[in-house]
Amino acid sequence: MLLFRPVASRRLSGRAFSSTAHTRMRIVPVPVRSDNYAYLIVDEPSKKAAVVDVFDVEKVRAVADQEGVNIVAGITTHHHFDHSGGNEALTSAYPNIPMYGGFQVPAKTQLVEDASEFTIGDNIQVRCLATPCHTQDSICYYITDASNKSQAGGVFTGDTLFQGGCGRFFEGTGEEMHAALLKLGTLPDETIIHNGHEYTAGNVGFAKSVEPDNPAIARLAKLVQDNGVTTGLTTIGDEKEWNVFMRLDKDAIKRATGLEEPGAVMDKLREMKNNFRGTRL
Repeated sequence: MLLFRPVASRRLSGRAFSSTAHTRMRIVPVPVRSDNYAYLIVDEPSKKAAVVDVFDVEKVRAVADQEGVNIVAGITTHHHFDHSGGNEALTSAYPNIPMYGGFQVPAKTQLVEDASEFTIGDNIQVRCLATPCHTQDSICYYITDASNKSQAGGVFTGDTLFQGGCGRFFEGTGEEMHAALLKLGTLPDETIIHNGHEYTAGNVGFAKSVEPDNPAIARLAKLVQDNGVTTGLTTIGDEKEWNVFMRLDKDAIKRATGLEEPGAVMDKLREMKNNFRGTRL
């Protein structure tokens, strides 16, 4: 079982992230289960917050109380129980809040699709990106602060994109995952990634086996060594440098898979990752 270590402040490449940072839009990760993350997206001026992938309502509510914010919405990345299992309890505890999610998400009140938009609190704008593959209802949520254009946006990727990896193709194909990661790759490079699980150490081991001469992977390894919680510490630009699933056009990846066509390369990479028995970092 993975044990989360609390992290007061985390830094990578000169960027600091903390649940107490002096920003108008704050992201507070809430570890649940053995390796899942729920999140609070906080609009600081209004003290309103949305919960992402709640699962454990009481734990999330305790963090919200500690942060001094009011829960005003629920957001779900996909229908798997470890992400949506707290939806009914959340809507029961907060009966007037909207619950946003894709077509298979339980207890949703607001169906979202690709390019759907909504607002959290007074300032946080949310744009939905459909990324079917891990599940066909997978939605990633790109957030920006309308009142602070200088603050980098963030994206909640559920089980589609991880630090150094991607999700299994339970309901899709390599071609679909390639399309999903290409779509995420169109976000600004400074976009901060908030994913659904703490899988980074295992992803580093696999990345080294596929692309051993990539120096960027050493930076990701150092990130894991220095931080028990890695979510919120990497960006879309970082992932383009070290995530093998976002580097299908690189010669090293093609050599490792023995393939050229992106969908086929992605399928092979996923098969290799599923069967990987090498060491974690």
